[in-house]
Amino acid sequence: MSDDPIFAGPSIRRLRKRERLTQAAMASRLSISPSYLNLIERNQRPLTARVIMQLVGEFEFDPRSLQQDASIGGLDGLTRRLADERFADLAIDREEIDEFLSASPQVAAAFARLYDQSGPERAPKDDVLTESRREIEKWQNHFADLDHAAEELADELRLSRGDMATALAERLREKHQLSVRILPSDVMPDAIRRLDLHARQVQLSEMLRPESRAFQLALQIAEIEQSIELSNLAGGASFKDEASRHLFERHLSGYFAAALIMPYGRFLRACRSTGYDVPVLQRRFGVSFEQVAHRLTTLQRVGQRGLPFFMARLDRAGQFSKRFSGASQVSFINSEHACPLWVATRAFVRPGELITQTVEFEGAGSGPSTWFTMASTVNAGGTASSARFAVVLGVDATLSSDLAQARGISAMTEPMATIGSGCANCYIAACRQRSLPPQGRKLQFDKIIRSTTPFDFGGVSQEV
Repeated sequence: MSDDPIFAGPSIRRLRKRERLTQAAMASRLSISPSYLNLIERNQRPLTARVIMQLVGEFEFDPRSLQQDASIGGLDGLTRRLADERFADLAIDREEIDEFLSASPQVAAAFARLYDQSGPERAPKDDVLTESRREIEKWQNHFADLDHAAEELADELRLSRGDMATALAERLREKHQLSVRILPSDVMPDAIRRLDLHARQVQLSEMLRPESRAFQLALQIAEIEQSIELSNLAGGASFKDEASRHLFERHLSGYFAAALIMPYGRFLRACRSTGYDVPVLQRRFGVSFEQVAHRLTTLQRVGQRGLPFFMARLDRAGQFSKRFSGASQVSFINSEHACPLWVATRAFVRPGELITQTVEFEGAGSGPSTWFTMASTVNAGGTASSARFAVVLGVDATLSSDLAQARGISAMTEPMATIGSGCANCYIAACRQRSLPPQGRKLQFDKIIRSTTPFDFGGVSQEV
């Protein structure tokens, strides 16, 4: 086995289900606590050599299966391959894929190998963003050790919204002999933050908003004080491209910074007491809408879980630049483009306003199909002149009844918009907004009747 940390949560979970054991029962046989087994199954703790030996002794477990599962990317890797347009008409959902992987792991590995060897144009996308995001989703965007470290530092600094930037600047000055200097935009025309070790300064652009200044200082602290932990976490992943590792490490830095400004316990209590009222949370912690949205996807601490939000960021063309599923099981943010009927694409018409929409996703597979979503435009980089995006938050509509932004809205009685995964991967037949025909479906043409939709199609897959 490799010396690298082994995160094999799905494999252990499938083994437990195969043996028909509860977490408590399996933990007892492995001589570990149920909470520790829960962390292993959620990929928040690696398998130790002792636990692997216990698995071998108690369940005749073959440790080589861990490497095999990792080699195909586990459930997520198999899901990506089966999302190929050639299988579109089969409507294979995530639950079926999980059952397939659990019942026949070697057959699944054989399929993955055959698929990957069928040509580069058919291979799953492995660009640096995909690799980095895959690692984030493996952890469900919850890094418990970083959260605890950030919470301890926040308590030590006694951070509060009123003196956030001052306290962070004082930390940099006292512990690292770094002063903070705000520079004119013509001195830093293409940067928002710069570390000048010669002058012992953290230099910030004057164009940054107050919440962004504080966040940049928290980022600087993360990169200095958590460098070893960040490097270890990033080094524990198997990236094919060094750029993927850098992107993942940058995400971890931002994670720590957000956890420092919005400490887990205090933030979760504020969420529960306000009904996850996003504008109130923004004001209470002195942060932006995008920063709150990020943080809401991370609340997965064992024994202190928040609602399972997902978050995405899109440009005007409906292209995703960020997407975090957290523990939400959302699937429609995995496509290249967003549905034009979704609130996320309408936010640009009402800039700066928080707008909501309950949507029903057609083709949600094993996850929830009805979602309560809210969106607002943001300026990336924290300056007024930055590029504008729409940030959208969403949660399973059955969990939204107590949300401040959902008060007065009933998922059972209010009209819902039906959305898909972008036109090329959407099979809603009557959509008048459709721009492209769906992949894998045979187009139909009628010379007598012209329908109101631009493309008519049947359920039979086209020959590929």
